[in-house]
Amino acid sequence: MTKRIAIIGPESTGKSELCQHLARIYETEWVPEYARFYLDRLDRPYDKEDLLAIAQGQMAWEDDKAEEAGEYLFCDTNLIVMKVWSDHKYGDTDPWILEELANRKYDFYILGNIDLIWRPDPQREHPKLRKHFFDIYENYLKEHDLPYGIASGIEDMRVKSARDLLEDFFSR
Repeated sequence: MTKRIAIIGPESTGKSELCQHLARIYETEWVPEYARFYLDRLDRPYDKEDLLAIAQGQMAWEDDKAEEAGEYLFCDTNLIVMKVWSDHKYGDTDPWILEELANRKYDFYILGNIDLIWRPDPQREHPKLRKHFFDIYENYLKEHDLPYGIASGIEDMRVKSARDLLEDFFSR
């Protein structure tokens, strides 16, 4: 059975790069961030309804990749990120996202630490709120008693940190 690993965290915490590295190391699949794909093709500012489309697209990509994955499936973001994003921007979250979030299970979460420098990107919105969002993600994981670890360090050190988290958790 494939173990689903969600890699979450604030903007510019190396989630995409970490997913790619881990998928290469473990010779398996990873799920890119659908929001980036979706927003790159949007010819207007996004709105609340777009978040539902992004969430549904992310889950469809995840389900497709799960069919091809080996021991692990590394997911660059998940519905926790969609909930936090929606709550912050619009004050609430679409019921479909909440229901899917309650029903979809992951074996482990890697929370990206904010120890990387901010990299500007047209899709990134909150360079000064990374600690705020990091705390929201960590509190969510704790409140829902979800298994997680924090990946820290730059480049190879961050990948090693994530590998150590995975090996420690799955060797129990």
